[in-house]
Amino acid sequence: MSRKDLDSHGTHGNKKYPDSKETTEIPIEQKERSEHERSDTDLVTQIAQLKEQVLRKAAEFENYKKRTEETIASLAKTANEGLILELLSVIDDFDRSLKAGKEHADLESFYEGVFLVRNKLMKILEGRGLKPIESVGKPFDIEYHHAMMQVPRDDVAPDMVVEELEKGYLINDKVLRHAKVIVSKQPEDEIQKPDDATPVETSQ
Repeated sequence: MSRKDLDSHGTHGNKKYPDSKETTEIPIEQKERSEHERSDTDLVTQIAQLKEQVLRKAAEFENYKKRTEETIASLAKTANEGLILELLSVIDDFDRSLKAGKEHADLESFYEGVFLVRNKLMKILEGRGLKPIESVGKPFDIEYHHAMMQVPRDDVAPDMVVEELEKGYLINDKVLRHAKVIVSKQPEDEIQKPDDATPVETSQ
């Protein structure tokens, strides 16, 4: 074989042919754009799902609120009916006492009858949590008492309840009505000057 043939063969042997397995790569910008579009689509879907959940929860809460209000109204109505039913017997007793007082001029018997009816009524109300506030002989307490006036008293300490004008009541340990009371104060003639008080000298 001649040199020319060798050169020709060598050149032919080193010739490169395209590889049929090679793939064309997608540009980076196109990849990023596709990922952003996919991410935006997912975000829109999530927002729609969250909005639907919020609307569903709001509807459920509104229904729950309506049911609760109806239940409370029903309980209040039933509670009032029960209390009124218990008080009917007291009204019956009052009617009997008034009838007896009209037919008989015995005031003592009439008083005793009204006294018994009053006690019966109080027992019913106490069973519902009512409790009278004990005031007379107690120190004045703004939480329970409403002072109508103060009177000088030398037989009790100042700021003591000496008289009750209108009884106060608690309902389940909460003040339902403050007691209207008269409170003691120190008599004017017993008010002493402080020990360190000195008269003011006047110049002549």
